Formats: sequence, C-alpha cells, structure tokens
Amino acid sequence: MTVAVQLKPMTAARYQAYRLAAEVDYAHNIAASGATPESEAREKAREDFGRLLAEGLDTPGHHLWVAYDGEEEVGVLWLHVEQRSDGLHAFGYDFSVRRDVRRHGYGRAIVVAAEQVCREMGVVSVGLSVFGFNLGARSLYEQMGFEISAIQMRKRL
Repeated sequence: MTVAVQLKPMTAARYQAYRLAAEVDYAHNIAASGATPESEAREKAREDFGRLLAEGLDTPGHHLWVAYDGEEEVGVLWLHVEQRSDGLHAFGYDFSVRRDVRRHGYGRAIVVAAEQVCREMGVVSVGLSVFGFNLGARSLYEQMGFEISAIQMRKRL
C-alpha cells in the first residue's frame, strides 16, 4: 500500500513547537555523530537555527510545511530554495517523520511530496545532508534516487 501526504504551510504556533523540538533533535544528532560533545552540540544547534531561520517562518527562501495523512500530522518538511546560475536549487534541511509512525511509508511520501513542490517551483535539483549513523534515512534517500555528493569521515582515537 502506497502512502501519500498533503503538505500544508506551517503555522506560527506550530513553528514555535517545531523549532524547540528540532533544535534539541539536531543537537542530539550532532553529539551522536561524535562531531562535538553534547553541550557544544546544543550551542551549535542554536546558532545554526538562528542563522538559517533568522526571521522564523518569514525567512526568505525557506519553506516549512507540516505533512498530513488525512487530519493526522505525520511529519515536517523544511526546504531552502535559492537561485544559482543554472536555475533554482533546493536543500532539504528537515524531512522528518513523527517517531511513532516511522517505518510506515511516510518518509518516502514526504520525499515524493517535496519533489512535487520543487517541480512546481521549477527547482532543478534537491540536496540534503544525513548523519552517517542514520542508516534508515540513508537507505531511504538512496532508494529515492539521491546520490552521494560528498562524504565527511573521521576516526576516533
């Protein structure tokens, strides 16, 4: 069975809750990746969100949606779209699925919905980053046709 979602623009009230939870989740992922200790990861998350979404939902070029299956919220999509010399390019900062409904096809459905939105905007490519330890997301993105464009590696001593 194929799952589909409808994207609706994020409201200001929903944004406040999203921003708090997303910063915590991002900090956790930074620390889990081994990039920095937890306290530094929290600061990096605050700084990154503050820089990227300086004007919240009104930040130019940034688009945030909530993904719904019927009336049920199942995830979030955050894209940044910018003009380059060869056309519009999008970068997905967040393709997230609510934890209790993961592994039910919603991640795939959000990617499909994101691609449709991008096509409607005239976007020529979509990029994203995924933490190395997130094997489920990496596998999904590869299945959806995303290709590796860079790899960052480290070795713990």
